[in-house]
Amino acid sequence: MLYQIHEWQRSLLGSLSFFAQANAKVLSDPGSLLAQMPGAQRMAAGWELLYRLGKDYEKPAFDIHSVETHGQEVSIVEEETLALPFCKLKRFRRFADDSAAIEAMKREPTVLVVAPLSGHHATLLRDTVRTLLRDHKVYVTDWVDARMVPTSEGAFGLDDYVAYIERFIRHLGARKLHVVSVCQPTVPVLAAVSLMAARGEDTPLSLTMMGGPIDPRRSPTSVNNLATTQPLSWFRNNLIHTVPPSYPGSGREVYPGFLQHAGFVTMNPGRHLMSHWDFYQNLLRGDLEDAEAHRKFYDEYNAVLDMPAEYYLDTISTVFQEFLLPRGLWSVAGERVKPSAIKRSALLTIEGELDDISGLGQTEAAHALCSGIPKSKRQHRVIEGAGHYGIFSGRRWRETVYPQVRDFIRRFEPTSA
Repeated sequence: MLYQIHEWQRSLLGSLSFFAQANAKVLSDPGSLLAQMPGAQRMAAGWELLYRLGKDYEKPAFDIHSVETHGQEVSIVEEETLALPFCKLKRFRRFADDSAAIEAMKREPTVLVVAPLSGHHATLLRDTVRTLLRDHKVYVTDWVDARMVPTSEGAFGLDDYVAYIERFIRHLGARKLHVVSVCQPTVPVLAAVSLMAARGEDTPLSLTMMGGPIDPRRSPTSVNNLATTQPLSWFRNNLIHTVPPSYPGSGREVYPGFLQHAGFVTMNPGRHLMSHWDFYQNLLRGDLEDAEAHRKFYDEYNAVLDMPAEYYLDTISTVFQEFLLPRGLWSVAGERVKPSAIKRSALLTIEGELDDISGLGQTEAAHALCSGIPKSKRQHRVIEGAGHYGIFSGRRWRETVYPQVRDFIRRFEPTSA
């Protein structure tokens, strides 16, 4: 019922937001007579703020069309290389006119970026992907909004997530692949590679794990505490709802995106309130650059997807309540997950000093679990002054974190060696 109420409210606010958008444009367009009225700029700013508070935020585009590499700007074409019901594997293919640049790009490492399935779309890693494209062939997991997946495709749990990662690695070829996982997927990625290693399959050349809950018992954050202070039944009874008939996934049980978004906002309500007030002030001052930065951030931040109920509840139970991975008790489809079986892959873990989502030590825990990897092939880095998002997005990612990731990958790339 809550989902239906949300849809009704969304329809109501949608009409109001379009009206507000039209008023904002009329009152701010230099060619409009109404824009010359006294107080027009203030009214336009108010209408735009109302529009952005009430509008429906759809999935943003990656919007990566070119990057600078090998001394020139090369074009980027986004391709879908493998389509599964709950995830699309995308490649960002680079094109250049210079033959030397083309040959150089062909020899560069192949990287699979495993994006989180934790509320936001994979486009949250836009900066991660764009930066990696300077020196790598890049693929990314683009998770599908569960409300868009028909129930005929079946359920999707944490075991299925692990199976998807295995399939993507095999599809790209583990012998020539480096995997970068950001936040939530560090756990299923480690499980997938562990299972492949235990079976004697090839595993990726390197694993880079950034800000993930490998062992949430270390430096628990407010996110971890919520999971441990409530029984699993509370999450099922309060957070799981059924997709209404207006979507292809009608009847599917999900953790709705709008509830996740509410949770994101309540973690820092004061910061978001001040951000919107600053946006209003920027519009009044005519500070278009800062106003546009606000729009871009919240276009991404407010765009959320529904997660399959089975996957969400499995994650709460397996990762955050029972800690099955660090305790060595996790089995996937009847196979025990043994990270110690990994011997060929190199391991780099990265944490933010000020991470308030995955606390210090949670990602580093992978090293103790992956005892089969020689110490010469393992590294751990703590990025001073970085929060959760700072380790994979923004200036600190581009200038401090990325060079370390790039050099680690190059170190274990056979052609580079």
